[in-house]
Amino acid sequence: MTGFASRDGAAGSATWHWELRSVNSRGLDVRLRLPPGFEGLEPRIRAAIAQQLARGSIAVNLSARRGDGGTEIRLNEAALSQVLVALDRLQALVETAAPRAEALLGIKGVLEVIEPEESSEEVSARSEAMLRDLEQALIDLVAVRTAEGGRLAQIVLDQLAVIDGLTQRIAGLPARSLEAVRARLKEQVGRLLESNANFDEARLYQEAAILAARADVEEELKRIGSHVAAARELLAGDAPAGRRLDFLAQELNREANTLCSKANDEETTRAGLDLKAVIDQMREQVQNIE
Repeated sequence: MTGFASRDGAAGSATWHWELRSVNSRGLDVRLRLPPGFEGLEPRIRAAIAQQLARGSIAVNLSARRGDGGTEIRLNEAALSQVLVALDRLQALVETAAPRAEALLGIKGVLEVIEPEESSEEVSARSEAMLRDLEQALIDLVAVRTAEGGRLAQIVLDQLAVIDGLTQRIAGLPARSLEAVRARLKEQVGRLLESNANFDEARLYQEAAILAARADVEEELKRIGSHVAAARELLAGDAPAGRRLDFLAQELNREANTLCSKANDEETTRAGLDLKAVIDQMREQVQNIE
């Protein structure tokens, strides 16, 4: 499911900003962008996300900076001496003007930015504060995803109602009445006898049984009803249901395919195709449900 959340935090002279983005995915895929020096947070970030989320592609971006308190700029005299020696040698080989001071200071390594050293206690306290803000951002993200999940669940429930209505419509079609099935069997058996006058009686019973089995979609209708009930039960619960709903959608599609292959009248075929269309739409939606 899609969603976005962010959270700002600070500790001492350090500030940070978390951004979490979620898009649809069959499994849980976590992608991190951490600034240099914060790579050690990765295992705990992944553990925190796995505790809250079971599905989705989650992009986590952390931007952090430390304030200027205690930062020093120092002249690296050893590096400057080497630069001056090189310049003297250059002037001995080629006539050139003396360099300006700002040009010398712009050479990499001549000036050094010295960050204040942090104690292990300070680093640990800052990390804990950052992770607490991550957990709050995750709570916000879950709330957004939950709201979207409620909307998606209602869409799937509506689709299940359509599937249920179509199966009831098929079950009540006149073509499924005992008289209609007998008439079709009688017609088909008559064609078999016309095609071969010496048709074996045992083979005739066998063919009639096969025709009767192919005409009966009662089992398919019962299984579809069972899958619909199971899907409704999953949607009514609080546990993650996306993967199980995906499985049920596949099973519904399999039963609809079998029903269509058995259909031997226009109304059942038309209703079966409508059933397949709704199940395909449901399969697309459940990909977005955790």
